[in-house]
Amino acid sequence: MTTSSTPSSPQPPILEKHTAERRGVGTPLEGTPARLWDPQATIAAPLQLHAPVVLPDWVDYNGHMSESCYLLVFGDNSDSFFRYMGIDESYRDQAGYSLYTVQTLIHNLREVAQGEPLQLHLQLLDHDDKRVHIFHSMFHATSGDLLATGEQMLAHVDMALGKSVAMPPTIFERFAAVLNSHARLPKPPQVGKPIAIRRQA
Repeated sequence: MTTSSTPSSPQPPILEKHTAERRGVGTPLEGTPARLWDPQATIAAPLQLHAPVVLPDWVDYNGHMSESCYLLVFGDNSDSFFRYMGIDESYRDQAGYSLYTVQTLIHNLREVAQGEPLQLHLQLLDHDDKRVHIFHSMFHATSGDLLATGEQMLAHVDMALGKSVAMPPTIFERFAAVLNSHARLPKPPQVGKPIAIRRQA
């Protein structure tokens, strides 16, 4: 597996596909097959795979995007990342594996209103054969303001057994390639920050 160590231009967002009416929570990419993995392709650092617009249903009584919808957007960004890595419905249905979120920490930094454009960045912080540690940054696509960050730990799960298991070697190697590309990125200041009321001594 080879990657370029030189900076790359941002990748265009994956074409979002809205599926037919269904029950339950879906994502814009549901039913969209994973990308074909090209081991020679430059891996963007960070990845830029998702660029939605704030929808009317995401806006609360204060006139800006509701707190729960920040997580919704980060979840859709994760789904874009999974498909970039080769993890889609066929991976779930044929191999019986998926990635489950086990921990999330969100920092809400700025408000954003209906109709405003977003740009999501994703940084792979770390991984091993069973766990993936990712970091989302949500920017206003026009102003460039950082609106929110989301830090997540995910587990690679055997859905039949209901427990975490090692990834197949091909998927592990892809995560290793992305981590190698992202190793040059600075650690975001929000990573690992605990929630506390900070008092002056």
